[in-house]
Amino acid sequence: MAEKEHLKEDELLKKYDPSTDYRKYTGLAAIIVSTIAITLSLFHLYTAGFGVLLALKQRAVHLGFIFTLIFLLYPALKKKKKNKFILAFDLLLALGSIAISSYIIINYEALVHRAGMYTELDQFMAILAIIIVLEGTRRALGPELPVISILFLLYAHYGQQMPGMLAHRGYSWSRIASHMYFTTEGIFGIPLGVSATYIFLFLLLGAFAKRTGLGDLFIDLALSLTGRTTGGPAKAAVVSSGLMGSISGSSVANTVTTGSFTIPLMKRVGYNSRFAAAVEAAASTGGQIMPPIMGAAAFIMAEFIGVPYVTIAKAAILPAILYYITVGLMVHFEAKKQGLQGISDELIPRFLTVLKTRGHMIVPLIIIFYYLFRGYTPLRAAFLGIIVSFALSFLKEDTRMSLQDLLDTLREGAISALGVAAACAAVGFIVGVTTLTGLGLKFTSLTVALSQGNLFLALFFTMVACTILGTGLPTTATYIVLATMAAPALTELGVPILAAHLFVLYFGVVADLTPPAALAAYAGAGISGSNPLKTGLTAVKLAIAGFVVPFVFAYSPSLLLIDTNAVQVILITGSSILGVFALAAAVLGYLNRKTTIIERLILLGSAYGLLIPGWQSDIYGVLLLAVVIYLQFRNKGDFKAQAA
Repeated sequence: MAEKEHLKEDELLKKYDPSTDYRKYTGLAAIIVSTIAITLSLFHLYTAGFGVLLALKQRAVHLGFIFTLIFLLYPALKKKKKNKFILAFDLLLALGSIAISSYIIINYEALVHRAGMYTELDQFMAILAIIIVLEGTRRALGPELPVISILFLLYAHYGQQMPGMLAHRGYSWSRIASHMYFTTEGIFGIPLGVSATYIFLFLLLGAFAKRTGLGDLFIDLALSLTGRTTGGPAKAAVVSSGLMGSISGSSVANTVTTGSFTIPLMKRVGYNSRFAAAVEAAASTGGQIMPPIMGAAAFIMAEFIGVPYVTIAKAAILPAILYYITVGLMVHFEAKKQGLQGISDELIPRFLTVLKTRGHMIVPLIIIFYYLFRGYTPLRAAFLGIIVSFALSFLKEDTRMSLQDLLDTLREGAISALGVAAACAAVGFIVGVTTLTGLGLKFTSLTVALSQGNLFLALFFTMVACTILGTGLPTTATYIVLATMAAPALTELGVPILAAHLFVLYFGVVADLTPPAALAAYAGAGISGSNPLKTGLTAVKLAIAGFVVPFVFAYSPSLLLIDTNAVQVILITGSSILGVFALAAAVLGYLNRKTTIIERLILLGSAYGLLIPGWQSDIYGVLLLAVVIYLQFRNKGDFKAQAA
C-alpha cells in the first residue's frame, strides 16, 4: 500500500513539476550520475565549511556540475526518457557543460586582463554557454523560461527597431554573448551566485530532513495538537504543510508529500475532495513565505536589495502568520458549516510519544533559527544544520542514517537543486539584457506613466504581471524578473524597497494557486480526484490573505515591523489578526451560522478598517465586527451552544 502511494506521489510530481521527471538509470550509468551528484553536494559542503571560491569560479563550478547532470538526466524529448543508458548527444552536451565551466576557471586570470578584448575562442565559448543554458533549462523546466530569455536576447540585438521608449541603440551578437558569459551580470549573475551558495545548501538540508523523517514528524505533531478539534485533519494539514513548506521550498513537492497523507484524512472526516485538495495546496504554497527558512527567492532578494537574510525573515513573519491564520480560520468555519468533527483518538499520535521518538530532529531547525538571528550567514547556518541533522540521526534507531542513506541523500539533494539552478542561470539572460540596455529604467518609467503616478494601479499592474509570468515560470524566476523590472517602479512611487520586493515575491508565490496553471492546486486535485480548475479557484479563496496582505504592507510597511516599537507591534498584530478573522468569515460566508449578504459586506468593511494602518480605522473595524458577532450570536442559546 505504501509503495502504491509512493508511486502515485512520483507520478503527480512528474506531471506538475517538470524538474522531477528525469531518467532513472541502472548499472554503470547510475553509478556515473550518482558520483557526479554526490561530488557536487560534497563540493558545496566543503566550500560552506571552509570558504567559498572567488565568485566567478564558485558559480562556474556550480554551473558545470548542474548542467552536466541535467543533460545526463533529462532527455531532449520525453519519449526518450525510458533509455537506461547515456545517449551520445546528451554526453556531448554534458561535456560541453564541463567545457564552459572549465574555460572560466582555467583562463580566469587571462580573461580578467583582456576584459573587453575577447578572442575568437572566447566568443565561441560564450555562444556555446548560451546554447547550453537555454537547452538545459528547456529540458529541466520546459520551454517557457528559455523562450522568454530568447525574446530578451533578441530585444538586446534589435533595439533600434523597437517602438517608442523601448528603443535603444542595439548590440552586436558578440557583445551580447560576452556580456552574458564573461561578466557577473549575465549567466553568472546574482541569481546563480545565490544558487551556488545558500539555495543549494538549504535544498540539501531539505533532503536530509526528508531522509530523517522530519516531514512525518511535522504531520504527527500537527495531528496530536489539532486532530481532536473541529475539522482536525484539515488544521493538521495547515500546520504540517506550513512547517514542511518552510524548508522544502517547492509548493508542488510539499503538496504531494504531505497531501498524500492529509487529503485522504480530510476526506475521511467529511470534507469534499475539492476543499481538501485546496486546503493542502494553499497551506503548502504558503511555505515559501514562512520564516525562518523561506523559499529560494528570499535568499536572492537579500542579495538584490543588499540586506541580511534575517532582515527579510523578520519582516515576513507577521504577513506569513496572517496568511496561515486565514487559511486555518476558513478550515474551521467550513467544518462548522458542515458539522464536521475531529478524528478518533486511536488515529491521533500522542504528543509526548512523538517528541520522545523523533523530537530530536527538530534541533537542527532550532540551531538554524538561532544562528540566523545571531547574524551568521545563511550559508553557515545551513551547513551547521546539515551536520547536526546527520549527527542527531544516530540517537534513535528509526532515524539513523547508514552510509547508503547518506550517499542517497547527497545524491537526491543535488538532483533537487537542478531545476532552481537552471532557472537562476537562464534568468541571468533577462537580468543581463535589462542592465545592458537600460530596460529596467524604461520599464519603471512606463509603469509610472501607465499608472499615472497612482500607487494602487502600479501595484495592480505588478500583481497581474506576476500572475501571468507565474503561470509558466517557477517562483524564483518570476521573482527575479519582476524584482529587476517592476519593483523599482514601486519604490519610485514611495513603497520602501523591502516592501516592494516582498510584494513581488508574494504574488510570484500565489501564482502556484491561480488558474489556469495552478500547479500546486492541480497536484492536490490529482491526489483527491477533484476537478483541477475548481480546486484552483477554491485554493485562491482560501489563500485570500496572500492577495490582500501585500497591498496592506505596500501602503503600511509597519505590517513588516519596519521602524516600530513593542507597543506598536502588539497593536498591529492584534488588529491584523482581527482583520483576517473578519476577512475569512466574509469570504467563506460563515461565522456562527451562514452569514447574510449584509453581514458579509459589514465583515469586509471591518476587515478593511482593521488591516489598514491607524487607530481610528481600527476602532471602526472593531465596531463593525462587533455588530456582526452580535447578529450571529444574539440568541442566548447560540452563546451556550458555542461554549459547549
